[in-house]
Amino acid sequence: MLLADAVFMAVASFARRRPERRYRATPLGAAGEDEEVGRLAYPMVLVQIPMYNEREVYKLSIGAACGLSWPSDRVIVQVLDDSTDPTVKDLVELECKCWGNRGKNVKYEVRNTRKGYKAGALKEGMLRDYVQQCDFVAVFDADFQPEPDFLMRTIPYLVRNSQIALVQAHWEFVNPNECLMTRIQKMTLEYHFKVEQEAGSSTFAFFGFNGTAGVWRISALEEAGGWEDRTTVEDMDLAVRAGLKGWKFVYVADVKVKSELPSNLKTYRRQQHRWTCGAANLFRKTGAEILLTKEVPFWWKFYLFYSFFFVRKIVAHVVPFMLYCVVIPLSVLIPEVTVPAWGVVYIPTAITLLHAVRNTRFHACLHVELVNIYILLPESQMGIL
Repeated sequence: MLLADAVFMAVASFARRRPERRYRATPLGAAGEDEEVGRLAYPMVLVQIPMYNEREVYKLSIGAACGLSWPSDRVIVQVLDDSTDPTVKDLVELECKCWGNRGKNVKYEVRNTRKGYKAGALKEGMLRDYVQQCDFVAVFDADFQPEPDFLMRTIPYLVRNSQIALVQAHWEFVNPNECLMTRIQKMTLEYHFKVEQEAGSSTFAFFGFNGTAGVWRISALEEAGGWEDRTTVEDMDLAVRAGLKGWKFVYVADVKVKSELPSNLKTYRRQQHRWTCGAANLFRKTGAEILLTKEVPFWWKFYLFYSFFFVRKIVAHVVPFMLYCVVIPLSVLIPEVTVPAWGVVYIPTAITLLHAVRNTRFHACLHVELVNIYILLPESQMGIL
């Protein structure tokens, strides 16, 4: 199953059509548009930045959001501060006021409780009165820094194509060479974006929202039920519910947003645990709904249920864990337990090659992946341990 799914995604990502060839994405206000369209060329956009004690990066994220190339009267920057450190809250509020004094429309929002964590903050932010005038919402985590042309390059997909609900950008990293852990993370996430997200976008117009560096159509977000905190992967939860309503997603690899990779083991393990267990829990909650819905075609449901959830979120974690942590150790300790060569060498090597071939640093990626297979515990198991 893992090999077949890896082959499918590799072929789909290689044979992809660029999103601008599949959808209309001409720049807003382009020459030739009539006067009425020109006046409506720049819709109202809400930019949400959820924060929690972000002393080191709050200036960078707020500054990047306020520096977006978009008419200042057509964008609202909403800083959702859940910080528990009073000093950090004061610093963030002061930064918002400084940008407000420069003519930017910045809203500083706080809550009395942290119920729902990030999902709760985003959900409460959407309830503000001024959000009603916005058509689209861009979400950036506190350590993400979009380029000034981010909205100019993503919003046209939503404006020109009424069936699209989400435009997801590519993550670019500011600290990939900080240590071995960050280098491995970069290669893993490069595969996720260049293969998994690309394949889902080009074949079924569906993939899991990455929780940041993306723009949503607010009407689609509301139709899907808005943000929910029933799992630790609120972003994937929203994407699944929107997909079940028939909305399409597009991944734009050429639009890159700078971010920071976790560089210590504790943070990394917490992140992997949240992603791994949250996805499995979401599958448990939505599996029946996926099978029973009649709003999407059969093959779309099959892709979502089998490939996206069962193979990648369940099998991809459980099988390697059982193989490398149970079966192979038993085969060493108990002579009667044997593992065929194709299960230990050939299939893992083939999957590794498929994972590595789309990486810009192919040989380094291949070396690290082979080390993971034959020496180290696969990184996907960090979420299980």
